[in-house]
Amino acid sequence: MAEILPLKAWRYHDRFKEQMEDLISPLFDVVSQKQREVLYGNPHNSIHLSVPLGDHPALSAKDILENWKQEAVISQDQIPGIYVYYQYFKLPGEEKESCRKGFIAQIKAYDWHEGVVLRHENTIPKSVNDRVEMLKTTEFQPSPTHSLYEDPMHQLEPYMDEAIQDPIYDVEDYQGVREVLSVIQDLPTIRIFLELIASKSIILADGHHRYEAAVAYRKEMTSLNHEHTGKEAYNYHLMYFTNSISKDLRILPTHRLFMGIPFSENEILKKAEEWFTVKKVYDTDEISELILHRQWAFGLVFKDSAYKIRLKPEKFKEFDLAVPEVVKSVDLMVLHYFFIEKVLEINIEEQRFSDRLEYERNLRRCFGRVREGTADFAVITKEVSISQVLEVCKTGFMMPQKSTYFYPKTVSGLLFASVNEGEFKFPYQAFQP
Repeated sequence: MAEILPLKAWRYHDRFKEQMEDLISPLFDVVSQKQREVLYGNPHNSIHLSVPLGDHPALSAKDILENWKQEAVISQDQIPGIYVYYQYFKLPGEEKESCRKGFIAQIKAYDWHEGVVLRHENTIPKSVNDRVEMLKTTEFQPSPTHSLYEDPMHQLEPYMDEAIQDPIYDVEDYQGVREVLSVIQDLPTIRIFLELIASKSIILADGHHRYEAAVAYRKEMTSLNHEHTGKEAYNYHLMYFTNSISKDLRILPTHRLFMGIPFSENEILKKAEEWFTVKKVYDTDEISELILHRQWAFGLVFKDSAYKIRLKPEKFKEFDLAVPEVVKSVDLMVLHYFFIEKVLEINIEEQRFSDRLEYERNLRRCFGRVREGTADFAVITKEVSISQVLEVCKTGFMMPQKSTYFYPKTVSGLLFASVNEGEFKFPYQAFQP
C-alpha cells in the first residue's frame, strides 16, 4: 500500500503573488548557466533553496530559509491540502495544446525493497549525497519528485478539473509552459485521493536522486529515534503524481557527451564496426529523424563529421548481462553495453561514476559542446516509451542513469514542504479512509 498524506505547504506570501513568474525556477539538473545568472540576481527566487550557492550550499540554503521565514517571504498553509497541479504545453510542430494533470501530496519514503515505489533508472551517487546533506541541514523540500500511478478509469480527474477552476497561481515558466496550481482541502475529497493511491504501486518518473536522498534520510533518522512510530515528519517525501494512463505524458531523449576518451575518431569508428553498422551522415540536423524509427540506432557526432550507428541484430545475442529481455531491448541499455562498454571501454558498472560521460537534453547545446571542443563527441538518442518504462519498473531492474526526460519538468517555487516535526505535525488520522 502507498501511504500518502495531504500537505501543509509552505508558499510565497500573498504579497508576492503577482511576481510568481520571477520566483519559480527550473529544477537543478536543467538550469543552464545563463538562466542561473538571471535567477540568482533575484534575492527571493526559489533557486536559492533548490540550487544554493556558496562553499557550503546546504548551510547557505538553511540561512536563506530561516531569513525568509522570519521576514514572511514564505508562510505555511495551516490546513493540509491536496495541491492540484496542471501544466499546459505545446511541443515543436504541434498545434494542439496538451495538459499534463496531476496533484502534489506527501508520500512515505518507501525503500526500494518494500516494492511500493518502483524505479526505472540508476542514480549518480554524488548527486544523492548532495541532496541528503541538503535535507538534513534544512529539513525542507524545495521541489516535488514526479511519479506515475495507473488509473484507467481516471477517477481523480473530475475532482482535479473542478479544483483547477479556482487557481492559486496561473503563470508561465521558463519553458513557455503554463503552470497552474490549486488546492483541495475538503476532507471527504482528500480521503478519495488517499484511498485510491493506497491500492497502487508508484513508479518514479523523475527525481530519482531526491527520492533516494529522502529514503536515506528516513533510514538515518529512524536509527536515531528509539521511539520511532513511522508517523514522524522525516518519514515523508514531497511528490507530484500523474496518471500513467494519460495521452499527455511525454518523454524526451537525453543525449550523451564524452570527453577524455583515449581513442581517435578513426579508432572509435573501427571498433564500432565490430558491433554496429556505421553510415556517414552529411547533415547533423537530420540525425534525429534518421534514427527515429530504427531500433538500436543512434547518432554519433564529432566536430567535423557525423554518423548513424545501429547495432547489428545478430550481435544482440552477445548481450551478456543477467537482466530480462525486456530490459536488454531498451535502446539505452544497448547503447551503454555495446557502445560505451564494448567500444569506449568504460565498464557499465563504472559509468555512473565516470567523469568522461555527461548528459545533455538540448540537442543544439549538444552539438555546440562538440563544435566548441568542450566535448570530444556526442551520441544522439531517442526517447524511451511510457510502455517501456512501465515494463522495466515491473521487472525490478533498471535502465541506465538519465534514461528519461519527462516533459515538461516540474518547477520549484510553487510550493515547498517541511520535514521539521513542528511544522509537519497535524492530526492526519482525520483524513484516513
